[in-house]
Amino acid sequence: MRGSGRGWGRFFGRRYNRRVDFIEPDEIFLDSSNLPAFDRDQFEGHLERPLGKRALVFFGMGCLAIALVFLYKVWDLQITHGQDYVAQSENNRLDHTLIFADRGVIYDRRGEKLAWNERTDQYADFAQRVYRPSEGFGHVLGYVTYPLKDRAGFYFQESFLGKDGVEKIFDAQLQGKNGLKIVETNALAVVESESTFERPESGGDLRLTIDAGVQERLYELIKERANDSGFTGGAGIIMDVETGDILAMTSYPEYSPELLSGGTATTVEAYTKDSGKPFLNRAVSGLYTPGSIIKPFIAAAALEEGIISPTKQILSTGALTIANPYNPGAVSVIKDWKAHGYVDLRHALAVSSNVYFFQIGGGFKDQKGLGITNIEKYTRLFGFGSPVQFDLAPNPAGTIPTPAWKKELFDDEWRLGDTYNTAIGQYGFQVTPLQAVRGIAALANGGVLVTPSLVTDDPVVREQIDISQGTLSIVREGMRMAVTEQNGTARGLMMSDVAVAGKTGTAEIGAAKAHVNAWAVGFFPYEKPKYAFVILMERGPVQNLVGGIFVMRRLLDWMAVERPYYLKGESNPPPGTLSSDVN
Repeated sequence: MRGSGRGWGRFFGRRYNRRVDFIEPDEIFLDSSNLPAFDRDQFEGHLERPLGKRALVFFGMGCLAIALVFLYKVWDLQITHGQDYVAQSENNRLDHTLIFADRGVIYDRRGEKLAWNERTDQYADFAQRVYRPSEGFGHVLGYVTYPLKDRAGFYFQESFLGKDGVEKIFDAQLQGKNGLKIVETNALAVVESESTFERPESGGDLRLTIDAGVQERLYELIKERANDSGFTGGAGIIMDVETGDILAMTSYPEYSPELLSGGTATTVEAYTKDSGKPFLNRAVSGLYTPGSIIKPFIAAAALEEGIISPTKQILSTGALTIANPYNPGAVSVIKDWKAHGYVDLRHALAVSSNVYFFQIGGGFKDQKGLGITNIEKYTRLFGFGSPVQFDLAPNPAGTIPTPAWKKELFDDEWRLGDTYNTAIGQYGFQVTPLQAVRGIAALANGGVLVTPSLVTDDPVVREQIDISQGTLSIVREGMRMAVTEQNGTARGLMMSDVAVAGKTGTAEIGAAKAHVNAWAVGFFPYEKPKYAFVILMERGPVQNLVGGIFVMRRLLDWMAVERPYYLKGESNPPPGTLSSDVN
């Protein structure tokens, strides 16, 4: 027993000495099968071990990496890009707003406004472009497009843009310079303060040579005549023969500048599909067969070339019969518009005898003709066949028929009958009303081609034609007789208020010759020419006998009351008669 006791004592003693205050878990044996309701989650029979050193090391390294990334981002924000972000934060606080400049005002020669600016509720940021409410100014004034925003509300077009007419030609002058306003807001988008950083500068004003009243009335008369007599359109120009200043220039039909300015695609499409071609500026871009208005220039050529004396008479029986060189025994008959009897050059112009001009143009029997080469030479001297230096609209050169032109176009030879028809402004002849009024002005002013102008105080551009004053004087006398003679074709322009010289033209068009262009050209006052005019009524029925002369007579009657100073050959109204003054 003692030995056993000693043995147990030694056993417990050894254990005690070795582990005095701690018992290793793995030295404890638990018979889990003998425990009732054994639950491992409550550690009955489950051995828990502490975390190892490796896990602690990885955890520490992860925390260090996160700290390093955080420190790098702080450095990037505060040091590397600090100033950039400061500027951006200031921009978030300061809103830059455009202050749109007003476009320059357009006035007529009398100081009446033709285009200006008005503030409306429709456009909050800028003034609306407003045009004179009268008709007749569309093609001269043109129109603009307004500043444009993108879907986010930012302006990608920051100014008005002139799209046609003087709005386009003088866009740089009419444009203003936008200003800038800075608005300071807080984080809640509440305005703290605002100030103008740069003030807007209005565009420069523009004063035109146009008289608004004359132009308005001219358009009304052309429109009325077209609608009453079945013409598809018309155009009219009055020009100062000394300076080239345009007193009136209009084209019917036209577009509305106000509808197109800031208009929609639907508005443009409607105009585009209009059969009346309202976008065509007939006065500048329209090409038309001139007919008999070309005869004064053929008369001048014949006198200069010594083809005929001004007093020699030619018999017009109503037709010219010539032998056909390609078919012996056969003849060709070219008709006059009526039988005029014996006429000299002045009377031939007055009554517009075709037979007379057939003979001096192409020759007949013992009467020598100019020939197509001289016809081309002299008509070109007066500006036909070349574009006019004028930027308002496309300015075509027109056509003077020649053998080369016919060969290229029809692959055919030139014949005498072609020369005859060219001499009376038919066949392939095509001119613009602007060319016609410029040529007439040269006849009136002593042979000087002036460049048309729409802006007052523009320098006058002149080109002297090599032609004698005696020749021009005789032609002017014939044009005056067209008004004063009882059977003169321009008899309708005979007035007591002013002496007018004129010439008509009725150009047959189309294969069936069922339609005509009706022209009236001339100048006034006859004694000292100041203004040249052209009226074109486009494509009317051949039976109609009322055209350009009727329009011009009614306009002169109106001017005799409302603008008498023009009929006296004055450029400007007397002092104190202006309806308004340009500021």
